[in-house]
Amino acid sequence: MNRATRSSFEDVPPENFDEDEGETQGADEIAALDEAPEIDFDIDHGAVKVGTEIIRRFWSTLPSSPGVYRMFDHKGDVLYVGKAKNLKARVGSYARGQAHSNRIARMIAQTAAMEFVTTATETEALLLEANLIKQLKPRFNVLMRDDKSFPYILLTSDGPAPQIVKHRGARRRKGNYYGPFANVWAVNRTVNALQRAFLLRTCSDSYYENRTRPCLLFQIKRCSGPCTGEIATEDYIALADNARAFLSGKSNAVKDRMREEMQSAAEALEFERAARFRDRIAALSAIQGTQGVNTQGVEEADVFALDEQAGQFCIEVFFFRNFQNWGNRAYFPKADRSMSAEEVLASFISQFYDDKPAPRVVLVSHAVEDAELVAAALSSRVEHRVEIHLPQRGERRNLVDYAKRNAKEALGRRLADTASQGKLLTALGQTLGLDKPPRRIEVYDNSHISGTNAVGGMIVAGPTGFMKTHYRTFNIKSEELTPGDDFGMMREVLTRRFKRLAKEAPRTPREAEVGEPQAAVEGQAVPAATEAETVPEDIDAFPAWPDLVLIDGGAGQLEAVRTVLAEIGVTDVPLVGIAKGRDRDAGRETFFLPGRPPFKLPPRDPVLYFVQRLRDEAHRFAIGTHRARRKREMTKNPLDEIAGIGPTRKRALLHHFGTVKAIQRAALEDLAKAPGVNAATARAVYDFFHTNA
Repeated sequence: MNRATRSSFEDVPPENFDEDEGETQGADEIAALDEAPEIDFDIDHGAVKVGTEIIRRFWSTLPSSPGVYRMFDHKGDVLYVGKAKNLKARVGSYARGQAHSNRIARMIAQTAAMEFVTTATETEALLLEANLIKQLKPRFNVLMRDDKSFPYILLTSDGPAPQIVKHRGARRRKGNYYGPFANVWAVNRTVNALQRAFLLRTCSDSYYENRTRPCLLFQIKRCSGPCTGEIATEDYIALADNARAFLSGKSNAVKDRMREEMQSAAEALEFERAARFRDRIAALSAIQGTQGVNTQGVEEADVFALDEQAGQFCIEVFFFRNFQNWGNRAYFPKADRSMSAEEVLASFISQFYDDKPAPRVVLVSHAVEDAELVAAALSSRVEHRVEIHLPQRGERRNLVDYAKRNAKEALGRRLADTASQGKLLTALGQTLGLDKPPRRIEVYDNSHISGTNAVGGMIVAGPTGFMKTHYRTFNIKSEELTPGDDFGMMREVLTRRFKRLAKEAPRTPREAEVGEPQAAVEGQAVPAATEAETVPEDIDAFPAWPDLVLIDGGAGQLEAVRTVLAEIGVTDVPLVGIAKGRDRDAGRETFFLPGRPPFKLPPRDPVLYFVQRLRDEAHRFAIGTHRARRKREMTKNPLDEIAGIGPTRKRALLHHFGTVKAIQRAALEDLAKAPGVNAATARAVYDFFHTNA
């Protein structure tokens, strides 16, 4: 790929905009391009004209080849990422004398520079576009708000006894992967049932190799005990093969074989053995019974159904593998309301499969723009052909309709929740005396045990509920703090948070003025302000600065936070301290605000319940982070601190010596004799323990 570097307005030579896809334009067309674009809504025409001129100048040097373009604002932030079969023609469409939608006109008005990457094919451009959108998150693109990886079931094949585990992430380990599942609960439920049905081990390799007697899972008939030879190796392999067959869609054949085994055992009067097969058949039936809607003719497919209400989009995704429904998940992508459903769905699918393999069939509820191109791009990443299909009848259409009903219901619930959340935010703002309802609320809490493993947690809430992608944790680093000094911990957390915020997203006077009410003079109407004067550039974006900060604590914590923010220069962020009642009972909280006497809310006030939810979520998040850190410290292995000792060599040393203490006592010659350990590694291990002794 060739890359054309970004230039400023002055760096691009002024030339006539007189080419399009290699064709010569007439004088009328050139004259039309020299005119300002015709905008059909109220916007700053001067800004649009400047942006158009900048795009024209970049256009003049572009090749007529496939590629990806990026549009930047004056701060250097990416506004939009797009792909093109012909860069010159695509970029030129932004500077023609034609009417643009509100979204496109705002994007042009904010464009200060552009950057381009040429690719060999349009398919390559599509893949690069999806990757850049997920990385850069431009404000004018369709954005996936939840791009977490999906869990799979892994049946390993890299050891003597196959292991069945849940897996998430890169597929580096040898074995068979089954999925994706919509959530980890579906995986856990299926793995537990498969344990009862096929008696496969779930323990780690190190645990398996060091067993001298069967574990509890063998006693409760959840494992066949291959670690201590309770089952012959060939019989255990047969169980693993049956599990693979079941997960590969041959469930009926596996159950038929089990029924035959149960019948023959019963005829031979081996009733205990027959009962074991009966229980295993029941476990398999439980898996199939919890799948919800299954299919008869669709072996492998993902179903995407889109619903739009009140300018918001919901895309429901169902996963079907081996004729079974493996769950669903609802997504709420961020997209401008002027975008069509087809455009939103096409962009979403490209981003969705950016880091995961696509199935053989992708069923959609709307005709996807450039469906053949998207299918070709997805096929290039897997070893099979991917088909994107809009079904019109039959079972496939029923699956799409089922997914669309779920999308409609999910979006309806979200809109209802958002409306309720909006009412609560309005009531909270009125209760606390704020000028307007808060859009971003940050809640802080600390967690520690006698000052050890101290962490601070920040949770964020907004119009759509808890914004978990904005949560942050702070490891308390100061060595000068007295163990258990909650005031000092809060000061450190708030100092680090707002210093970084002021550096990364400095506030401007304009942002402070936006939203303030304008008083009308008696007998004179308030003049209508232009969009550029009153509305932030990205009104739909979630703000970086909080409109309200809640502190878990009383007057002391509140004063410590107020002093810290004043030292940083932040004096316009509302602060509220929430002190628990006597005996720490919920419902007796006291609220502390600077310049106001403390007060309490009625026990059944919805605002009180709302604040309790926020505080409890911050408490849960801080405690969970603290426990995770404490667990890591407790299980920390000294070998992890030695440079050059990775998981493989650490496992080799532990297998050879048994314990870390034995490794610490070992001579240099003994360390060098361990399998997989060379002389340099042996020296590093020996020096580490003896230098730090």
